[in-house]
Amino acid sequence: MKKNLKTKLLLSSGPFSLSLLLSLGIVPPALAQASSDATPAPAAGQSDAQPAAPATADSAAAKPDATPPAPTGFWERSNLLGDMGGLRPWLGNYGVSVGLQETSEYLNNLSGGTRRGGAYDGLTQIGIGVDTQKAFGLPGGIFNVSGLQIHGSNLSSRGLQTLQAASGIEANDATRLWELWYQQSLLGGKVDIKVGQQSLDQEFMVSQYAATFMNATFGWSVLPSVDLPAGGPAYPLSSLGARLRVTPSDNWTVLAGVFDGNPAGNGVGDPQTLNAHGTNFNLHDSALFIGEVQYALNPAPSDPAAAKPTGLPGTYKLGFWYDTQQFPDQGFDTNGLSLANPASNGIAQSHRGDYSFYAVADQMVWRPGADSPQAVGVFARIMGAPGDRNLVDLGINAGVTLKAPFKGRDNDVVGLAVGYAQIGSHAQDLASDTAAYTPGYPSRSAETILEATYQYQVTPWWQLQADFQYAFRPAGGIPNPENPSQRIGNEAIVGLRTNITF
Repeated sequence: MKKNLKTKLLLSSGPFSLSLLLSLGIVPPALAQASSDATPAPAAGQSDAQPAAPATADSAAAKPDATPPAPTGFWERSNLLGDMGGLRPWLGNYGVSVGLQETSEYLNNLSGGTRRGGAYDGLTQIGIGVDTQKAFGLPGGIFNVSGLQIHGSNLSSRGLQTLQAASGIEANDATRLWELWYQQSLLGGKVDIKVGQQSLDQEFMVSQYAATFMNATFGWSVLPSVDLPAGGPAYPLSSLGARLRVTPSDNWTVLAGVFDGNPAGNGVGDPQTLNAHGTNFNLHDSALFIGEVQYALNPAPSDPAAAKPTGLPGTYKLGFWYDTQQFPDQGFDTNGLSLANPASNGIAQSHRGDYSFYAVADQMVWRPGADSPQAVGVFARIMGAPGDRNLVDLGINAGVTLKAPFKGRDNDVVGLAVGYAQIGSHAQDLASDTAAYTPGYPSRSAETILEATYQYQVTPWWQLQADFQYAFRPAGGIPNPENPSQRIGNEAIVGLRTNITF
């Protein structure tokens, strides 16, 4: 399952450096809360990390004094280690930024599932960014490399069996390369090209307000996570490819890319084991094409001198992806018989290619005033795919968040969301056919997740998050291995996460 994941690292002590790191996409979507505000990020440069505005190396060099000095007090500064005895600003003079972040969490299944009890999991992230103008005199270039150290155990696979994983950072224990790419801006920043190993959950299909939540489906949606080979190029895996971004105005952005369609590479087994260290650099499988058009309503202007819009901001996206690989039918063999039929040859029909269309909406719907930290935002995302070759043919999630819910808690966020994963039509048929030959075998329909969460910002560099989730009909109604005539029971999950930016 790919993470909501994903996911903030901090490259240096200043506000610009934080925005630059987040715009680089070094952080998984699941971890994108510590510094986000209530306003949807502009379409240009938007990632799950949700920077307040996309920063570029050349724009920073042009306006070195555009931001006030960052706070240096232990409880006020934006990272635990501050400027590291002058090391961060010294590296910054040469265009080098380094970030380190640790996320730890404990999740406990209170009811249902295949196993009760709790599990700890954690994620250490490191990222290095290089501004090529400062480093080499090449304007508009950014080099990025990031790595992951994943530890602990996986509650979702061990005790839940849900399609929508309870956490966006759950993955196999590993130390792995994540992203490795170079980005070059052109035409005054209106166009940029990124080439190298990339994780698509940093730019495509992203919802800012959804990133508040811990469940993986609110980052990299359950539909591509389940349907694409190896879950697609998203945390903790990534693929080689190229991405083009065109931003003709503050309102419009177009993203397009082509990537290797299977980040695990050739082989049979666990994708994360097949690409255990993130260094397969595979280009021998299918191709994944993806495109997205974004419209920003009342966006912050790219020119700091321009008047800010008075309307409530929002971001709306339409996109598609297409994978050229062969995909097996979820219910029928090459003779047209159900795979559950004893007379079936057991060889699933093959379909050339797979595709999906999706739409994403983020909209602020209320705030007391233009300068108020308090705001209510809503989000919705829907994705559809063919029901013959996909285990999930419809994925929907929606929710609401309230920033600054209490006086004096300007950076806290409380949220409520729902995730829905509909089992594909042929997979549903297979379950029904199985019941005809195995009386009592449960039918499959859809899995629904409800999540309520509260993010408590202890300091700018330390965040705590309390979370509750309830899973209805896990995996759409698969049988309980201890009693195949009954489906796995509904699950209640509680969790606590801590996130420290060093």
